[in-house]
Amino acid sequence: MTVIPGGQIVNLEGLSIGVLGGTGPQGKGLGLRFAIAGHSVLLGSRDAARAAEAAAEVRALRPSLPLDVRGGTNEEAATFGSVVVLAVPYDGHAATVTALAPLLDGKIVVDCVNPMAFDKAGAVPVPVHEGSAAEQTAALVPGARVVSAFHDVSARRLFGTNSSVNTDILVCGDDAEAKTLVIGLATQVPGMRGIDAGPLRLSRELEALTTVLLAINKRYKTHAGVRITGV
Repeated sequence: MTVIPGGQIVNLEGLSIGVLGGTGPQGKGLGLRFAIAGHSVLLGSRDAARAAEAAAEVRALRPSLPLDVRGGTNEEAATFGSVVVLAVPYDGHAATVTALAPLLDGKIVVDCVNPMAFDKAGAVPVPVHEGSAAEQTAALVPGARVVSAFHDVSARRLFGTNSSVNTDILVCGDDAEAKTLVIGLATQVPGMRGIDAGPLRLSRELEALTTVLLAINKRYKTHAGVRITGV
């Protein structure tokens, strides 16, 4: 049982989590933290061999723990997870979601993709027809229980040997039960709190906020996060 901000108790026992794009730093980092919390994780990729290597990297970061982390294809990860995390690059986001739509239907889908481009001045948000990557997922898979989260946490903080990840995670969604579960997942990570940040339409602000954090990181040579006061 996990107590989330506001005092609600959430049962997170026995979750299976598939991570699409699980070979990237964000995917491996989230897989690591979910596995430390006791969940079963399957890192997905277009290349199953790369996914197996990524899973071995994750397990090697905590050799003293029996982490249940495996690798496979994105299709296998989407099938495996009762919760499926989208951590793919934005330029492959729509194609990945479209191809896997039948496997994502009815599942909790956590979209942490940030639509952005880079120029000489740094990162800048790019427009998404549906409003945000998360809203694009909801449009492509109307039966999915889409939640937007984990945009505002540095992959380097997630995928490392540090025991605590000092940041709040802003979570948007229209499915109250799915959103509460994801808030609980975030709160299970030492140093993190999941914060209800409103409906899914506000995910466009969460995704754009990442570009601000990247600018802060560049200026101060750090890996910034956010903290919400008064909660």
